[in-house]
This record gives sequence, structure tokens and C-alpha cells, in this order.
Amino acid sequence: MIGDISPPVASIPVVEGNAQAMNSKTLLPPLSTVASHFGTSGLSVALATGVTHPLDVLKVRLQMQHVGQRGPLIGMTGIFLQLMKQEGPRSLYLGLTPALTRSVLYGGLRLGLYEPTKVCFDWAFESTNVLVKIASGAFAGAVATALTNPVEVVKVRLQMNPNAVPIAEVRELVSKEGIGALWKGVGPAMARAAALTASQLATYDETKRILVKRTSLEEGFHLHLCSSVVAGVASTLITAPIDMIKTRLMLQQDSGSVRIYRNGFHCGYKVIRKEGPLALYKGGFAIFARLGPQTMITFILCEKLRSLAGLHKM
Repeated sequence: MIGDISPPVASIPVVEGNAQAMNSKTLLPPLSTVASHFGTSGLSVALATGVTHPLDVLKVRLQMQHVGQRGPLIGMTGIFLQLMKQEGPRSLYLGLTPALTRSVLYGGLRLGLYEPTKVCFDWAFESTNVLVKIASGAFAGAVATALTNPVEVVKVRLQMNPNAVPIAEVRELVSKEGIGALWKGVGPAMARAAALTASQLATYDETKRILVKRTSLEEGFHLHLCSSVVAGVASTLITAPIDMIKTRLMLQQDSGSVRIYRNGFHCGYKVIRKEGPLALYKGGFAIFARLGPQTMITFILCEKLRSLAGLHKM
């Protein structure tokens, strides 16, 4: 299961008269192992992102419907047909470059930090129960997002503007709104990533453990598929509202004192008040249609790549 990178008990020497002292040389894995660990994670997320990116574009367009007002919503099929008619097939791949860039960095950090974090919690609390897994996932997701938020901001801006160029968009954003604009929505983004990673990885990890213990499934494709499906459903239900708020904040145009939303909580309050509670799930089906397959592809690929790289199974 996830967390197999922990060292054997024999690697922690006992010194008479003192508490156990950890040998740092045996606790830290070789650099090649670390590189393989983060590399397989980043590559699996990037490949999954490339396959599901059109659904991410549709999700963003759905979330930006009727900002600040109630009204009949266009469904995912309607948005798709609208995009095809007005902007062409290429519009489904708007923001792909920053999306893939972020996937390699964010995916590598998010999945790559989960196991070391869980091992640290195991050493600290002598436990690897589900709460430790949730806390480890939340920490890994939040840190990964805080570091890669600027790329996410550029991605969603490009997804709403078919004529934008990545570098030009960054220059315009920074010149008009300052360098801090690259961290727009970082609070909700970190909350979403923490919730996503905690629900996704902890659910996958725990589901694998339960299925191996209570069913005839063994380590392999079918176990990975079943566990990733459960993880995809759980993470979608938990993160859809936070994802919508994050998108609204990242696309908010700051000009002087004109700001629709002051922060994530204010955004959520205004959305519920003016657009109704269900507005928090705008684009929810698109999120599930994207996050479900992405979760399955990510975990199945990651398990295979880790096997090829000689790493332990997740």
C-alpha cells in the first residue's frame, strides 16, 4: 500500500541509555529513487490531463455562466455545441500547454509528497490509519497548489480567451494587476487541492486495503480500476463547490476598487445568495466526467510506471 518507502525497523539503531536515533542515511532514499517517484507521478497526471483536457475547458465555461445572477443554465452538451460553432474544435484545447506544465509539476508534487508525508506522520504518531492518510493527502495537495498556482491562473484565463497567448497573458496580467495576481484564488485552490488529494489518495489507498482484505482481488489492473473509480466519485462530490469558487476568483478582473468577490468565503456567499445553492455545483457533471476518468487513468498509469521503475506499488 502507499507508504512502502518507510525504512525497515533494522535501519533505526538503538543506543543504550538514549532514545532511538534515526540514521539519516538510511531514512533518505537514493536521489534516483526520489526522481523516479516524482517523475512517474508527474508523467501519469500529465497523460491523464492531456486525455481529459477538453472536459476541463467545458467545466470552466459552465462555471462562468450567469455570474452574479440567476438564470437557465446551458448544459455540457449545449456548451460543447456552442464552442464548436463559435470557436471551432481547437477551443477544446485552450490552455493545454500550461495545463500540461502544471500537471507535471503539480502532479509530481501532489502524489510524490503523499508517501513521504504519511511516513513522517507514521514516525510521529505511530499510526497509518485513515485519518493519517487524509492529513497526508491534504498537506501534499495544499503545498503542491501553493507552488503551482500561477500556472493554473494562466490556464483558466486561456480557456476563456481563444485569442490569448500564454506569455502575453502573463505580461498583461502582471502589468495591470501586479505580481500578486498570479496567486489569485490560491486560498480556495489550496483548499480544493487539499480536499481533492485527501479524498482521492486516502480513498484510493483505503479502498485498495479493504478490497484486498475482504474480496478475492489481488494487486493488479482490476484492483487499481475499482479503487480509482471509488476515489474519483468521492473526490468529485467533495471538491466541486470549491473548484467553482476557485475558478470564479481566478477569472475575476481587478480594476481599481471594482471587485465582485473579496475572498473565497465571500464568493461562496454571493453565489449562494444570488444564484442559488445548486450554483456551487455548476459544471459538476463536467467535473465528474473529467475527474472520474482522470483519476482512473492517473492511478492505473502511475501503478504501471512505478512497477516499470522498480518502485513499490501505491
